Amino acid sequence: MTTHRNSETNQSRRLKIAAMSLAVGAFTLTVAACGGGGSGQSAGSMPQPSASGQPVSAQTSGLGTILVNSQGRTLYQFGNDTKNKSACTGACTTNWPYAPAPDKLPTSLPGVTGTLSTTTRDDGHRQLTVAGHPLYTFVGDSAPGQTNGQGINLNGGVWTVVSPAGAPLTNASPAGGAAQNPGY
Repeated sequence: MTTHRNSETNQSRRLKIAAMSLAVGAFTLTVAACGGGGSGQSAGSMPQPSASGQPVSAQTSGLGTILVNSQGRTLYQFGNDTKNKSACTGACTTNWPYAPAPDKLPTSLPGVTGTLSTTTRDDGHRQLTVAGHPLYTFVGDSAPGQTNGQGINLNGGVWTVVSPAGAPLTNASPAGGAAQNPGY
């Protein structure tokens, strides 16, 4: 009985992700057809930082303490990235918009123990990193605090929420405990 419920939950999750991907893809094609994104970038590839607030902060969630952006959106890391180098380019950024680096990077932030830095993406844009991990949000998170991208294998690799130290949180449990993967 539990296996059947888990199977239904996983299938439902996969269907929701597929539907979101199709919706985002349709939106991207519509924007491109209307002449939007004149820089040649897709709609998901040029996120804008918030005019107020810090670029990243620590927040308690059902998965433990995680990093969120200035709008409270969960930040993720991609298992295929290497230290300070994003492997999520092109169509990948439609589902996983990169976290843009602010013009002035704070040297430290309360609750964030990983080193803040930036990396330059292949397209020339600056992306925020913590402990060498490039950071992203997930289009499947429709509200602050959601962690719908946790553990998803999409775009050729696994996506995980990020700890305040900058390490991916794997095997996260709803009780708040999580095993930290040391990463790079």
